Amino acid sequence: MIGYIKGTVAELSADRLILENGGIGYEIFVPASVLDAGIRQGQELKVYTYLHVREDALQLFGFQSRDELQTYRLLLGVSGIGPKAAIGILSAMSVDTLRFAVLSDDAAAIAKAPGIGKKTAQKLILELKDKFSLEEAFEKKLAANQQDAAEPVSEDAASEAVQALVALGYSGTEALQAVRKVEGAADMDTEAVLKAALKNLF
Repeated sequence: MIGYIKGTVAELSADRLILENGGIGYEIFVPASVLDAGIRQGQELKVYTYLHVREDALQLFGFQSRDELQTYRLLLGVSGIGPKAAIGILSAMSVDTLRFAVLSDDAAAIAKAPGIGKKTAQKLILELKDKFSLEEAFEKKLAANQQDAAEPVSEDAASEAVQALVALGYSGTEALQAVRKVEGAADMDTEAVLKAALKNLF
């Protein structure tokens, strides 16, 4: 219904902001990632939105990217997770961290989100596991961090190394971090990247 709102930040508080557009101030609930991005009052901002309709209220939830919004929608599809719990999960962890937690069955990491117990975290993993792929998760994480990388990592070798580490029992997050620390990985084959990444895990 409302794909996104672009306007001026009129007010900021702990879990929401008011975005002014065309003389109207839209109250939008946002995850911590939006507020942690250094947003200031008076700044121009584009927020991708989800409109939650209840009998007694209409609530807008806003996100920095379409990817974050799509993940939020997936979270709402999990039985037992409502709009506030879903925003709590995305405040406690980034979309990338959530993907890797789901793919590596890391219920403990998800259960750290406010209002999410271990059983709900396990249900979330069960219901979302087939919605994510390790390759896609790796590609999105790599794309997001491209400008921060000292050395570009060869996508194929790095992706295979991450998959191998996950198969060995490491979490997706640990595996990705270990592979990213490998210097000169762009010129290595999968086996060399894997050996170097394993050293980073000890």
